[in-house]
Amino acid sequence: MASAHKNLSSYDDTQLPDASPMRFGIVVADWNADITHALYAGCHETLLKHGATEDNIKTVQVPGTFELPAGARMLAGREKVDAVICLGCVIKGETKHDEYINNAVSQGLVNLSIATGQPFIFGVLTPNSHEQALDRAGGKHGNKGVEAAVTAIRMAELYRNSKQGKSSIGFGR
Repeated sequence: MASAHKNLSSYDDTQLPDASPMRFGIVVADWNADITHALYAGCHETLLKHGATEDNIKTVQVPGTFELPAGARMLAGREKVDAVICLGCVIKGETKHDEYINNAVSQGLVNLSIATGQPFIFGVLTPNSHEQALDRAGGKHGNKGVEAAVTAIRMAELYRNSKQGKSSIGFGR
């Protein structure tokens, strides 16, 4: 596994833009709530740590991970946000249901991003077991909710710059 020796919550916070002017949506799946709510806590705390305000963070809950794209679309349609973070967890089982759900969700979020130009962040755990999920939701591998928040801040800055007509993206040209 890629995270076998890495804490997902490690990042250089000096390289992140100030999130105070940014608005975020967070969509959280209720299925595997012990995992997804831990992801949410890490995500929410990270946004606040980097300047986002409570008033600029809108949260909705959906029944399961499969419903994340629809929930994200609804949230983005009713709230003015710079990025939408989608948090879920699909644990591999005896069938291929996890593959179908994960593919559908990732494709749905990609389609939303391409269609709108707005960032929709894939913060979905795809572990083989409940233990692996716990390891990535505040356990020994950190919290992927933190990683999703960091990605959202970076992408929200890019999104805001693109709306303002700034031609430089990436390496500061």
